[in-house]
Amino acid sequence: MATHQIRHVALHLLTPLLMCLGMGLAYLGAFHQPEPNHLAVAVVGDSPQVKVLAQSLKDKGGNALDVITVPTRDDAVDKLRHRDLAGAYVPDQVKPELLVAKAGSDTTAMAAEAVFGQVAGLQNAPLTVTDVTTPSSGDPTAQGIFFLLVALSIGSYGSVAAISAAGAGLPMRVRAAIGLVTSLLVSLIGLALAGPVFHIVDHDLGAIWGMSWLYSAGILTIGIGLHTFLKRWTTLAMMVLFVMLNFTSSGGVYSPWLQNDFFGTLHRFWNGAGFVEGARSLLYFDGIGLGSRMASLVLWLAAGVVLMVAAGLVEKRHAAARLAPKPAAPAPAASEAAEEEMEEAVGV
Repeated sequence: MATHQIRHVALHLLTPLLMCLGMGLAYLGAFHQPEPNHLAVAVVGDSPQVKVLAQSLKDKGGNALDVITVPTRDDAVDKLRHRDLAGAYVPDQVKPELLVAKAGSDTTAMAAEAVFGQVAGLQNAPLTVTDVTTPSSGDPTAQGIFFLLVALSIGSYGSVAAISAAGAGLPMRVRAAIGLVTSLLVSLIGLALAGPVFHIVDHDLGAIWGMSWLYSAGILTIGIGLHTFLKRWTTLAMMVLFVMLNFTSSGGVYSPWLQNDFFGTLHRFWNGAGFVEGARSLLYFDGIGLGSRMASLVLWLAAGVVLMVAAGLVEKRHAAARLAPKPAAPAPAASEAAEEEMEEAVGV
C-alpha cells in the first residue's frame, strides 16, 4: 500500500517538476542575457561622412546591428512609427539627436541609446534623445500592456482548469458556451483594470476590449479542446503554450531585437505577441500593423474552435463505445478521480 501511494505521489509531482524545468528554460533562455540581435538602426543623412559612420557601425557591430542610412529626419520618424527601426541617429557636431519609439519597447530604445551614446561620446557632445511616441499618462514605460496580457492569460488558462474539472460530464457544446462566456468576463475584468482603474489605456477602450476577448477566447477554446485528449496533462500543455512560450515571445519585456532567433521567430505569430503588438499599434502607432496582429488572434481562436469540434467528435465516439455491452469494471475511487481532474496549477 505504501509503495502504491509513493508511486502515486511521484506521478503527481512530475507535473510541477516539469513546470519548474520548463519555466526555467523558457524565462532564463529568453531573458537572462538580453543583447542586440540584428538591432535595426539608422543614421540620418546622405553625405559621405554619414555613410562612413553607418558602415563603421555595421562593421563594428557585426550581427548585433543592422545599420542603414535614411535621407531625412522625417523618413527616420516614419520608419520608427512603422517599427522598422529601433533608433535613428541624427549627427551634429554640437547637438546630436537620437530618435526612438519608447512605446514600441522601452528596453529596445535603451539599447539604441547605449549604441549611439558611445558615438556621441566620441564627439564629446551630449546626446539628445527624442521619443516620437506618447505613452499614456498611466503607463509611462508603455509596458502596462504586457502586464494586462499576464492578467488575461492567467484568467483564461486558469478557467480552463475549472471548466475541465467541474464540467467534465457536460457536452462539449455546453462547455464551449461556458468558455465563451468566461472569456467575455475575463476580457471585461482586464478592460476595467487597464482603463478606469490604472489608466493604462486612455483611448480606444472598445477596440482593446475586443482584442482582449479574442485573445482570451483563443486560450479557452484551445484548452477545453485539449483536455479531451490530454486530461491531467492539460495544465502542463497550457503552461507551455501560454506562459513559457507566450510571455517570453510577446515583446512585452524585450523585443526580438534583444532576444535570440527562437523567441524572435515565435514573436511573428504567437498569440501573446499578437495582443501586445496589436494593442501597441492601436494605442501608439495610429493602427500601423494592426491588421496582421488581429489576424493572428483570429487564427488562434479558429484553431481552438477546430480543436473543440474534433474533441466533441471523439467524445461522442467514446460515449457510443461505452453504450456497447461489456464486462463490468470497478470504478476508480471518487477521491482519486477528483484528484486527477483537479490537479491544476496557475503560475507565471
